[in-house]
Amino acid sequence: MPTVSVGRDRLFAALGRSYTQEEFEDLCFSFGIELDDVTTEKAIISKEKHLEEDKPSADDEIIYKIEVPANRYDLLCLEGLAQALRIFNGQEKIPRYTVAEISKESMLKMHVKKETSLIRPFVVCAVLRGITFDEASYNSFIDLQDKLHQNICRKRMLVAIGTHDLDTLQGPFTYEALPPPEINFVPLKQVKNFRADELMEFYKSDLKLKKFLHIIENSSVFPVIYDHNRTVLSLPPIINGAHSAITLKTKNVFIECTATDLTKAKIVLNTMVTTFSTYCKRKFEVEPVEVISFDGNSSVFPDLSEYNMEVPLSYITGSIGVPLEVDEVTNLLKRMQLNAEKAGSGASSISVSVPPTRSDILHPCDVMEDVAIAYGYNNIPKRKLSSLKPLPLNQLSDLIRSEISMNGFTEVLTWILCSKKENFEMLNRKDDKSTAVIIGNPRSCDFEVVRTSLMPGMLKTVGHNKDHPKPIKIYEVGDVVLLDDKKDVGASNRCLLAALYCGASSGFELIHSLVDRIMEVMGTSFVPVPDKSGYFIELSDEPEFLLGRQAKIIYKGKRIGIFGIVHPEVLTERLYGPYGCLLCCLLNKRVDRIGCSFYLAT
Repeated sequence: MPTVSVGRDRLFAALGRSYTQEEFEDLCFSFGIELDDVTTEKAIISKEKHLEEDKPSADDEIIYKIEVPANRYDLLCLEGLAQALRIFNGQEKIPRYTVAEISKESMLKMHVKKETSLIRPFVVCAVLRGITFDEASYNSFIDLQDKLHQNICRKRMLVAIGTHDLDTLQGPFTYEALPPPEINFVPLKQVKNFRADELMEFYKSDLKLKKFLHIIENSSVFPVIYDHNRTVLSLPPIINGAHSAITLKTKNVFIECTATDLTKAKIVLNTMVTTFSTYCKRKFEVEPVEVISFDGNSSVFPDLSEYNMEVPLSYITGSIGVPLEVDEVTNLLKRMQLNAEKAGSGASSISVSVPPTRSDILHPCDVMEDVAIAYGYNNIPKRKLSSLKPLPLNQLSDLIRSEISMNGFTEVLTWILCSKKENFEMLNRKDDKSTAVIIGNPRSCDFEVVRTSLMPGMLKTVGHNKDHPKPIKIYEVGDVVLLDDKKDVGASNRCLLAALYCGASSGFELIHSLVDRIMEVMGTSFVPVPDKSGYFIELSDEPEFLLGRQAKIIYKGKRIGIFGIVHPEVLTERLYGPYGCLLCCLLNKRVDRIGCSFYLAT
């Protein structure tokens, strides 16, 4: 979860009152955030530099570290956090964000060249006019960019933000992609002119910027933004130009976000302009910019329109478990920055207007969650949901686990993915392409297929524990996946039970007794061949077991399992040494149709 560091006194001034630490923790809990730590600026610096921490003095600024939800990008700075808490406390109404009404001819324009599609195809822009910074708000403006870069921007891979002093530039602007030697400019906080390829080498020693170089350094072209005079604004996603650097005296801020994901870019731009439009001369108003594509299509950004969502009242009250009236729900939603009103003449639905600051609201469940937060989780009566009852198959699996554990076996958990070789060749089986689900783009050869048996994982476990005192008695209850044309996804899961014995002797009788015990607790009796009222065993012929030392289990005329001594070739292939091993596997497809596979290995 992201953590926002804010000065306590500045936060309390923005909230219009002071709080004790306990009172503020209660406010945070009510709003769905958490006061994670209370520290000072000196303590933070000392910790970063691994220095011995000095005793705090009365003059040290108290810093609150507040943990916020990962999808609440509007809370990543003091301005957004304070505004949200003021609205939650009823001190302020929900602001209405507007786009300045200017003609397209008067708008600043960003022209996008075709070559940008090779590396970073999207750009969105906006202008904050008449903004007034002080040192604290300026630092917050820069810090919000860093927080967004780390969060939704995925370390600038998806979106990179550039902010510029518009008064130092002249529109229209162009967004281009050029070979690195053709790009020359003075980067931020530097005085020397660099070519873009030289800049890549220069920043390889920079602790902050070197981690972003990989995004573009191997590309044949680099993205770059120019103004009308061919002054470089930025080399996204690496660095801005020094010419247009913003300062405390900046009055008009030009914001550009280049991206590989247009939706994320719009969210980032909206977050930046809505949060800091509060410092503009015309509060909560943003000047638009027209982005013109190489194919002639144009779009105007930012889009600050609200979108409406209709949510049934029954869905909200049923999910929370509290009988609320429409007026109560609408008031609770307004505390969470969502304008809401009764939908139509009836009282069955609520119309919710989602502002551009709340990009996290995607579904009625998000609206329901905000109602629950504003109502107070501690005020919701506790109840046991009927859906919490365990599934019959899970109940059966737990009972079988308990029974096998009482027989002295230890449970193990192994990977559900394995290599083709482990799943087939090492078990003396051939892949006929009709059983295993193949992973389309595996990260390594160890995870090529979904296992069709628990046997590979069980044998691998023993192989890695050959030095463990003997005997080894282990079991596993887990899923395998088999191709299945009858399923809409083309495959089906089967729940299996496997048990293995490894010792100085084969222990065939131990696995046989475990088979009998499992069938007994399942209420299935041993019957003579070919009686179909219970189960019996017959000689089998599976390649992973020794011929003549294996048996299949027949239940009501169907083969549901097998047990036997593992073939020496399998043990040699798996490098498990000369120890005796016994494996038992039980398949449970449905509770009323029990399938079993028993394996015995030496």
